[in-house]
Amino acid sequence: MVTYGEISWERMIGAVEKVRLRLQKTAAVLNEAHIAYALVDGNAVAVWVSRVDEAAVRNTRDVDILIRRSDLPAVTTAMETAGFVYRHAAGIDMFLDGPEAKARDAVHFVFANEKVRQEYALPTPNVDEAEEFQDVKILTLDALTRMELTQFTIESRVNLRDMIEVGLIDETWPNRFQTPLNERLQELLDNPYG
Repeated sequence: MVTYGEISWERMIGAVEKVRLRLQKTAAVLNEAHIAYALVDGNAVAVWVSRVDEAAVRNTRDVDILIRRSDLPAVTTAMETAGFVYRHAAGIDMFLDGPEAKARDAVHFVFANEKVRQEYALPTPNVDEAEEFQDVKILTLDALTRMELTQFTIESRVNLRDMIEVGLIDETWPNRFQTPLNERLQELLDNPYG
């Protein structure tokens, strides 16, 4: 049985703030260690959407980072030195935000130029396909869109719809991608609420 805590704006705001701080701490650790990386998925989408319309930004609980597999030992050393705890579970490399943290309080890492899942049409982008935004390296809009179209999960479709809604992606974009990514994007453009 679930036990409910008090209704609290502070808890809601605090939850979002913890993700932001975890993201900034991770970026600082990787920057300090001179490790190439790129912020991906929900937080990267939020950064891009915020550049057009901050009211359209969707909060996410995940911090997802793209790195080179060969950099994992250096990432592990740097993250553990900063107080993160390494865990590999369900095929995901993650760093918990402290010894008492839950998997939801983690930074998840995916590897550049590799398929996250075998059934995906394409591998992830290269970490070089990134640009810096306030001391955090994020995937370029093109690479992020390609990654979201490759995954095409429920979360990815929501992320893509958010980018479409604010005009970051428009009807000219399907021509940038090969099949099946172009077809997936066209489907979202044709039926943005479906």
